[in-house]
Amino acid sequence: MNENEKPQDEAVADELKGVPEEFLDDGTAEESEGEGENEALASLKADLDAAKQEVLYAQAETQNVRRRMEKDIQDARAYASTGFARDVLSVWDNLSRAVEAIPDSLREDDKMKGLVVGIEATQRELEKVFQQHGITRIAAKGMPLDPNQHQAMIEVPSADAEPGTVVQEMQSGWMIKDRLLRPAMVGVAKAPE
Repeated sequence: MNENEKPQDEAVADELKGVPEEFLDDGTAEESEGEGENEALASLKADLDAAKQEVLYAQAETQNVRRRMEKDIQDARAYASTGFARDVLSVWDNLSRAVEAIPDSLREDDKMKGLVVGIEATQRELEKVFQQHGITRIAAKGMPLDPNQHQAMIEVPSADAEPGTVVQEMQSGWMIKDRLLRPAMVGVAKAPE
């Protein structure tokens, strides 16, 4: 190489000295353009993943709402008669008291026999209707006190029954399917003093 000849890189550098930088391409523009595309692509993928996740959550929430509504509808059908049944229980209570109050002499009296049979038949029919609608009587007498089904009204000293055992039923308790309709009002045994 002679003295007047500059290496090729230096010659190119001298020629470009007057050109504004924005017009110069040093090769990094392609790299930054590729990086920008990669960043944009990564951002779009993240947005797509977030949107997919939101759709999955929305579908799950919709399914949960649908299940809850179906259960509410089933409960409404199953327990729609709860208020009516609770009111009819007082009719059953009165019929039971009437049957229990009939003395044996009237049961055998020819004039009253028809009335007694009619009251007892009405009571049986009412019990049958209760059973058809899932209304069942709670067992109380002789059972251990269950605060979920029994309401203790009094304690009765008893040597025959264990303490905490129901020895007296003042008012019958009832369930409608698996829910408490009315607790049994009971007397509970306690140890004699």
